[in-house]
Amino acid sequence: MKPRSLASQVQDYVAACFAGIWIRTDEPDEALASLATLCRDEGWRLAAWDVDAGLHGSDADRGSVPDPLAAVRCAQQVAPPDEFGLLALCNFHRFLNSPEIVQATARQIALGKRTRSFVVVLAPVVEIPRELEKLFVVVEHELPDRAQLETIAAEIAAEPGDLPAGDELSALLDAAAGLTRYEAEGAFSLALVREGALEPRTIWEVKAQQLAKSSLLAVEQGTDRFAEIGGLAVLKRFCRQLLERKPRRVAAPKGVLLLSLPGCGKSAFCRALGNEVGRPTLRLDVGALMGSLVGQTEANVRRALAIAEATAPCLLMIDEIDKGLSGVRSDQADGGVAARLMGTLLTWLADRTSDVFVVATANDVARLPPEFTRAERFDGVFFIDLPDRRERDAIWEIHRAAFAIEASQVRPGDDGWTGAEIKACCRLATLLGVSLVEAAAHVVPVAIAAAEAMRELRQWASGRCLAADRPGVHRGPAVSNR
Repeated sequence: MKPRSLASQVQDYVAACFAGIWIRTDEPDEALASLATLCRDEGWRLAAWDVDAGLHGSDADRGSVPDPLAAVRCAQQVAPPDEFGLLALCNFHRFLNSPEIVQATARQIALGKRTRSFVVVLAPVVEIPRELEKLFVVVEHELPDRAQLETIAAEIAAEPGDLPAGDELSALLDAAAGLTRYEAEGAFSLALVREGALEPRTIWEVKAQQLAKSSLLAVEQGTDRFAEIGGLAVLKRFCRQLLERKPRRVAAPKGVLLLSLPGCGKSAFCRALGNEVGRPTLRLDVGALMGSLVGQTEANVRRALAIAEATAPCLLMIDEIDKGLSGVRSDQADGGVAARLMGTLLTWLADRTSDVFVVATANDVARLPPEFTRAERFDGVFFIDLPDRRERDAIWEIHRAAFAIEASQVRPGDDGWTGAEIKACCRLATLLGVSLVEAAAHVVPVAIAAAEAMRELRQWASGRCLAADRPGVHRGPAVSNR
């Protein structure tokens, strides 16, 4: 279902006489322009206030009114009696730590229901004092959709031929999805300056920089492909079928959860999958979602998921999710922050309809809440075991070629080795200028270093997870010749 526009949501709340409206927006100027258009169409009055320009617009125009308390008290004067009036307060959350302003805001909202005067806060976060929580309704100002991004690109294009068409236009809009209108304008302009055309490459560069500022999401721009990952044949085929099957008449695929010890190829698979199916890959840092202020964690989660949905179709990589959610099952006194984070994430995983394919990885199932693996969170829960003989042979060939190691070199004993350990052996042999057998002396397999953890994980996965390397459910530990 397409999200409703900001104007239509505000229109409904005003008609229902919600006198306090909080708009979470990263583009206050765009939000204010939407409100201005709405008020003009409906014959309502609109005044706006910010601490720099003061109060302006409508009949309440008083020039400079830098005092936020005075601005709130002007709400009654925005429109004549029996007319609707909206007072838009930009970045007003910065002033709601004052008891006087909180009290004046509460009083104005109470009066506004009778006098048809509405307080509208425009802010990038939802930080509502406890005294005002029940008085405000929260509205999300959505990021621009593909149609809006195409309009922005057409306006930026200097010549008619500068705007691509067909698959090239689709790739350009995929790259710009998730940017604000201001960011999209800048990215398109930079592409024209740098490339002489609207090329996705520059747009992705700008998006990566913008996401890096938030520390919540990052763009994975690797070149990994399935051919560079040995084994995991069933998992590869399963994900390709989910993502390449068209048309999708009912719903989009949800994603997969991958369990294994470190080094078995989970993260490499995530990076390669996006390149295989031609989707951008975003990496979500669960640890970075934790905020120090009350409500900040939940706001971070909603913000990160909103960006991912705006970027759809895409892959969302949640690496080592067990570490990020470990507090849910511990006795840590975090005020329930981890539990609320998990609740928000679980609800989104089950209920989302956007084309965001989630690839979550975990190493320690003991840290993972049991409800995380239930049906409809993911399309499949896979256990990635240690590679067998055939898979290890394929991995050796991949990394021999990558590190230019002669095929005549004797390989060391590799029973219980992961793909990461095989790669490490090849890399060390090249760096140290020694044979593979000599380099192997510097490699301690995780099957030895974490033998107990591996035994417990295999035991838990038996009968509960799908096997990544062969059809069907994973059953028991690997046999001795693996």
